[in-house]
Amino acid sequence: MKLYWVVLALLLGGGLLAGVDGVLGQATPPPLVELKQNYPNPFNPATTIPFTLNGALFADGHRPKVSLKIYNVLAQLVAVPLLQGTGESMTDLELSCSNPSAPCEFWAYWDGKVLSTDREAASGVYIYQLIVDGKRFTKKMIIMK
Repeated sequence: MKLYWVVLALLLGGGLLAGVDGVLGQATPPPLVELKQNYPNPFNPATTIPFTLNGALFADGHRPKVSLKIYNVLAQLVAVPLLQGTGESMTDLELSCSNPSAPCEFWAYWDGKVLSTDREAASGVYIYQLIVDGKRFTKKMIIMK
């Protein structure tokens, strides 16, 4: 009976099924979108926000529409980062991938300034939200001065 409880605890805790879907032996597919933690975090004054789009999003020439915005804890828009490499504002960008058979990695850059000003954002917790083809992915970051 004790063995039953140990096995059950491992199964529920994911210890035996790491990377396996609800059906034994069936691997979980990689996520279509992965919003990663910004770095450095906490930061001052600038940060980079990495995200990965699965190659499947680019199938049949599809170009996913992507936005990334930064909000304060009152849900007020603070900034729109720039896509590294192009310097484009991350608002409704249609991204492409040079090798859609593999995950495509992107990086956004935020200089820590409040939208359309030269004023640096205050210390505190901020929320960044990636929207890919209408689906939202959210994480938090900290500015520490």
